[in-house]
Amino acid sequence: MNTGDLHVPNVDFKIPNVDINIDGYFVGPRAMEKHSKWPTFMRLHGSITPRMLLPMFIITLWSIIVTGQEEANIIAVGVSSILLTVLGFVVGLSLSFRGSTAYERYMEGRKCWTALTVQSRNLARYIWVHVLEREGDQGKEDLMAKITAINLIHALAVSVKHQLRFEPYTFYPDMVSLVGHLDTFAKAAEHPGLQNPKHPISRWKEIGECLGLNMATSNPRKAIKRSIKPVGNLPYEVMLDLSAYFEMVINNGTLSSTIIYGQVLNAMAAVTDTIATANRVLATPLPIGYATLISQVVVLYIYILPFQLFPSFGWNTIPATMVAAYIILGLEAMGNELEIPFGNNVNDLPLNNFCDEIRRDLDVVMSSYRADGSFVDLMKRSERVNKVLWPLSNSPQGDWKRRSKEEIRSALKAKVVVGETRRLSAERQSEERAVVMLPV
Repeated sequence: MNTGDLHVPNVDFKIPNVDINIDGYFVGPRAMEKHSKWPTFMRLHGSITPRMLLPMFIITLWSIIVTGQEEANIIAVGVSSILLTVLGFVVGLSLSFRGSTAYERYMEGRKCWTALTVQSRNLARYIWVHVLEREGDQGKEDLMAKITAINLIHALAVSVKHQLRFEPYTFYPDMVSLVGHLDTFAKAAEHPGLQNPKHPISRWKEIGECLGLNMATSNPRKAIKRSIKPVGNLPYEVMLDLSAYFEMVINNGTLSSTIIYGQVLNAMAAVTDTIATANRVLATPLPIGYATLISQVVVLYIYILPFQLFPSFGWNTIPATMVAAYIILGLEAMGNELEIPFGNNVNDLPLNNFCDEIRRDLDVVMSSYRADGSFVDLMKRSERVNKVLWPLSNSPQGDWKRRSKEEIRSALKAKVVVGETRRLSAERQSEERAVVMLPV
C-alpha cells in the first residue's frame, strides 16, 4: 500500500513517505552532515548496544541460574567481598589500559588524515600557482597536465582510504575514474570474480556481524587473499606518477623556482611519512596476549559476580549483575571498536568525508585563475573597494595611495592603539551589562 497518495475525505493533506532504514541506522559509516536531537544517552546510532545483546542475554541467564540455585539452597558458594574488591581493581586497570590505547590509536589515525589533507592542499597550491603555463597549444597542454596532477592528489587520498580498508583494487566507484587510466599492479590483478562474488552475503551473516559475533565476521584481508596476481601498492604508485609530473615541469622550465621545488619534495616526503604512519596504526594492534588476557579477566569477573552479590542482594542479584556486566563489557567493546579506526563502522573515522573535503578543496584551487601578474591585477581592480586599514578607516586603497608613506605608517601604528582601545571598551561594556543583569 502506497501511503504517499492517501487522502481522507474533506481533509486536504498527504501522509509523507517515511523511509526508516533500520540496517543503515546500526551500521556505518557515520553521516557527518546529520544532526541528532536526541539526548546522548538515548542514541542508538553508533552505540555498542546491538553487540551487547547476546552477551547480556547469556549473562542474565547465568545470573538467573546462580541466583535460583542459591535461593533454593541447591548450591551455596560463599565468595568473600574482598575478592570482589581486588578483582574490581584489576578489571578497572585492564579496561583503562584497553580504552586509553584504543583512543590513542584513534587519534593517531585522525592526525594522519589531518596531515594528508594539509599536504594535499600544499601540493595543489604549488602546482596551480607556481607551475607556469606557456603560450599557444603548449599552454593548453600545461593546463591539462596541471589538472591531471591535481586529480592525482585526490586519487592518492582515495587510494590510501581503500588501502587502509584492505581494498587494494581500482574498480571501486570512487576510484575507477581517478586511476583507471594509470598502469598499476592493482588494475592488472583484477578479474571478474572479485566484483561479482559467487556467494552473496546472507541475511544471517549480516545479523551476526551486527551482533558482533566473531564467527560471522569476514576476514578483512579476504579481497587481498583472493588475488591471483600481486596487487602492488596503489598509493605509492600514484605518488610515482605525481613525482614524474614534477620532474617534467622542472625539465620543461614551467617550474623554475628551486625554493618551490624544495617545498614540493618536502611535501611529498611528508605524505609518504603520513601514509606509513597510518599503515603502522593499522598493522600494530594491541598484542594478542594483552587482548586475550584482558578479555579473560573481564569474563571471569562477570561470571563470578552473582556468587559475590547474592548474600547481600538476594533476587536483586540478577539486575545488579546485568548493570555491572553492561558497563564492563561496554567499555571493553568500545576499546575493540576504536582500535582499528579506518573501517566502515559508525565509530570509525569518516574517511569518505575526509576524501570529499580534499576533493572540494582541490576543486576550489582549480576554479581560481592565478597567472603571473594576477596579484597586480587584483590590486588594480580593488582600488575602490579594498579597505586596507579597516577598522581604523573605511577609506579604500585608492585614497590611501594618494597619501605619503609616512602617513600610512603612522596610520598603521594608530591602528594598534585604536584596536586595543576598542577591545577594552567592549570588555567594560560587557561587565557593565553583567552588573545590570544581577538581581538586586
